[in-house]
Amino acid sequence: MATKILGVKGMNDVLPVSSVHWLWLEEKVREWLSLYGYQNIRTPIVESTHLFQRSIGEVTDIVEKEMYSFTDSLNGDLLTLRPEGTAGVMRAVVEHNLLYNNTQKLWYIGQMFRHERPQKGRYRQFHQLGVEALGFKGPDIDAEIIVMLKHLWQILGLNDVELHINCLGNKEERLAHRQALIEYFETHSEILDAEAKRRLHANPLRILDTKNPAMQDLVTQAPKLIDYLGEESQNHYNQWKKYLQLNNVAYTENPRLVRGLDYYNLSVFEWISND
Repeated sequence: MATKILGVKGMNDVLPVSSVHWLWLEEKVREWLSLYGYQNIRTPIVESTHLFQRSIGEVTDIVEKEMYSFTDSLNGDLLTLRPEGTAGVMRAVVEHNLLYNNTQKLWYIGQMFRHERPQKGRYRQFHQLGVEALGFKGPDIDAEIIVMLKHLWQILGLNDVELHINCLGNKEERLAHRQALIEYFETHSEILDAEAKRRLHANPLRILDTKNPAMQDLVTQAPKLIDYLGEESQNHYNQWKKYLQLNNVAYTENPRLVRGLDYYNLSVFEWISND
């Protein structure tokens, strides 16, 4: 008797009873993005492994533990199923010279892959929508994206949402903050769990993301990145907040809001909802 072949764990089928909702959402999203002048870009699901190692950072959970990587048996190329969308979009923009005397407002949607333990709301194949506004330097584009998202939540009927914001500064400012974090956590090493100790010298910013209750007081008292921002970064952050206020967007400043990926600079935000 033939063995029944099942889908891969953590990679789920979307059956007709559910796909009707996906189609509705995708239609609303396309209409919404067109209002703000974004154009669709589609990149391959498979990219060079080196692309993600260089752009995301080699000392991140994604690169260290979660990527589906393999060697192409035909030519020996090191390839990876994309774990996120930005790196592939930026590769395409550079490869095809899309920023030559131009700005770009791009959006993508599609499957991403991370080798995580499957659980409710966390799958090995998941779907991501992203926008990339390229060639715009001021905080106004950051504010526009926030206003866009507030509009999207209204379209989708999501009312219980809260915006958290922070500023990550630039690379030099983060390096100064990084050294301060290392020195601070080293003086309290007896409180650090095994994961925090592993990250201490490789990526101490990620320790701020810890969910360990025993470390919450320690993290709360840790040096804050905003105290290491230079005048240019601080002005960018203040102007961003001013634009949000002018557009009646309520926000909470969250100094613990960070991102572990190497390519993040300046504005960082997160919408939180109980819906």
